[in-house]
Amino acid sequence: MKVKDIIDALNLKVSAGATGVDGEVSGCYIGDLLSLAMSSLKENNVWVTIQTNVNIVAVSVLVEGACVILCDGQEPDDAAKKKADNEGVPILSTEKTAYEVAAELSRLGV
Repeated sequence: MKVKDIIDALNLKVSAGATGVDGEVSGCYIGDLLSLAMSSLKENNVWVTIQTNVNIVAVSVLVEGACVILCDGQEPDDAAKKKADNEGVPILSTEKTAYEVAAELSRLGV
């Protein structure tokens, strides 16, 4: 499955990093603590969080994550958008809760 498939299936907004939507997805991590995300997020994983600063892009690049999904109507700050666009890290946004996103990702087999 690709990031763009998740965008379509969950009706997500691409807030930044649109060039990376063809990336492969192989799993998911949900959490808001950056240090735990750095140690738990795996290559090609979707990261579901409410964090909105530039550090989400740095962590995603470090572990080669597939994308970041911001829940509860959160949007990335300007620095995060710029970095995500430069690095090709899709930051996706939704009004849904992390639980709702997790349930939908699970139904998709992520």
